[in-house]
Amino acid sequence: MEAKFTNTRESLDTAKQPDINWATLSTAERIKHLELEGYVVLPDLLSSQQVEAINSELSRVATARVDYTPYQRGCRDVVATDSPTAIGVIALPAMVEFLKTLFGDELICTSCAYSLSQPGHPGIAIHTDSQPYGSKIFGVQASSPCLGRVLYYLDDLTPQRSPFKVIPRSHLSMHADAIPYKRYLRHDQELMVTCKAGSAAIINQKVFHGNFPNYSNEDRRMLAIAYRPAWAGPIGDVPDRDPEPVAKLPAPVRELLGSLNTRNVDFDVPNRPDDLATSAAGLNPGRWEG
Repeated sequence: MEAKFTNTRESLDTAKQPDINWATLSTAERIKHLELEGYVVLPDLLSSQQVEAINSELSRVATARVDYTPYQRGCRDVVATDSPTAIGVIALPAMVEFLKTLFGDELICTSCAYSLSQPGHPGIAIHTDSQPYGSKIFGVQASSPCLGRVLYYLDDLTPQRSPFKVIPRSHLSMHADAIPYKRYLRHDQELMVTCKAGSAAIINQKVFHGNFPNYSNEDRRMLAIAYRPAWAGPIGDVPDRDPEPVAKLPAPVRELLGSLNTRNVDFDVPNRPDDLATSAAGLNPGRWEG
């Protein structure tokens, strides 16, 4: 049975949208918006030439449909394909610099996937990418306690062309309505986020998000790359990448494709270690003011 559309065509005209000039935000303001609202947009990261090359490469990649509609398709492991420009985006300097500032730690890229929302796509249900005990859909990798997903849009997002959907601050809720395994068809406080091709939305994995239906006559293509800090490993071991194809990639990309089981934490930390620190810039409320 074909899935019910998350939103009617008529409702798109009155959908709530953020009134923010994303290009004017400083790094500190971007971190504040991401930490507080659960998402932020970084515009114009990829040139039109890069977007064209990525779309050309990914048009040759085999995709599989999702279980609820033939109009939503994807490839879960772009790193395993012959897509050098797309894979190179993993190490995009502007994004890597921002994420290192955000996390204050070594980065581990956990996935690089391609998503295609075709005309007739009914919209992705509102969900989180965080399942603290793992899940059938995402496996144990979803149990990572801290992860950001970067959504590079390869087409202009318009209200009719499957724009991004998010419930701001939902990742902060301690209510049972925010159990990360729950899903919603739509929500009266959801936001519609549009942007130009080459822009990226970064989301906290715990925020409730999805996308709107594709009522346009064109595909909406996206490259989704997930990163976590080195300390934030999953609760159990997961299958690691095949090292042979990784070894053939450019050094900046290889550096970000560390073991998926990396957990740089001290499990045996004592109650009162010697030489306890007395300051930590990453905890300061003032980090939002730069």
